[in-house]
Amino acid sequence: MAADRPRETHKGPVTLRRHQVETSTTDQRLLESRGPTDWVHTDTWRVLRIQAEFVEGFGALAELGRAVSVFGSARTSRDAPEYALAVEIGRLFAEAGYAVITGGGPGVMEAANRGACEAGGVSVGLGIELPFEQGMNDWVDIGVDFRYFFARKTMFVKYAQGFVVLPGGFGTLDELFEALVLVQTRKVTSFPVVLLGSDYWSGLVDWLRGTVLAHGNIASRDLDLFTIVDDPAEAVRIIIGSDGPGGSDRSRVEREAAQQAAADRASAMRSGSAADGRRDV
Repeated sequence: MAADRPRETHKGPVTLRRHQVETSTTDQRLLESRGPTDWVHTDTWRVLRIQAEFVEGFGALAELGRAVSVFGSARTSRDAPEYALAVEIGRLFAEAGYAVITGGGPGVMEAANRGACEAGGVSVGLGIELPFEQGMNDWVDIGVDFRYFFARKTMFVKYAQGFVVLPGGFGTLDELFEALVLVQTRKVTSFPVVLLGSDYWSGLVDWLRGTVLAHGNIASRDLDLFTIVDDPAEAVRIIIGSDGPGGSDRSRVEREAAQQAAADRASAMRSGSAADGRRDV
């Protein structure tokens, strides 16, 4: 009877018999250096790389403690006023016990990292793979490089108690509006966004109020989701105040926005019920 037993192999917990039996083992195929390599460019492999970026980011930053993310232009020169402002911001947050997180590049990012580092604080850089190489600035103590913007953005928000945004270009605006959308939709709560430099940001605010709000595309309360200041110390006070046990005016604004949204939904439901009642009649 044993002689008639079909050939059998095991592939992990799976039993294979007859023509399903493979001629090589999983280890053999793993160690085989020959064969096609196009699999490294498939979506399946990309998913694993994306997962790895989240794992590395979470592992590097999980014990960071209180932190703030600082954004601004990579093109800011070292003799520009914005560079000095960013150095001061980094210093003040470090002295207050906060780690400073930036994109790790030059310009405003370097300046904020420099201020934190020179003050003895923790200076973090979250770099990104770009067609033009920037590299991690020399003032970064903890640096993590990312392939994917969305994984990097998650780290900026997840491990910060707020954003401070200095003058910058498309990348800075991207991070700014990403944060505002997260606060507006209550994906994050009690998350202050401070814009530093009224001369630079006032034109954007005028457009938001005069065009976006005027067209009904945002609510008036959405303009309260950020604060514009000119004094670095005031920016630090706003972040720290919002991070305290009782929160701050920012938390009040967010609570009021949530309450108003709930009231709007209830009103819409009542209106819908009334309309259904009229149709039934």
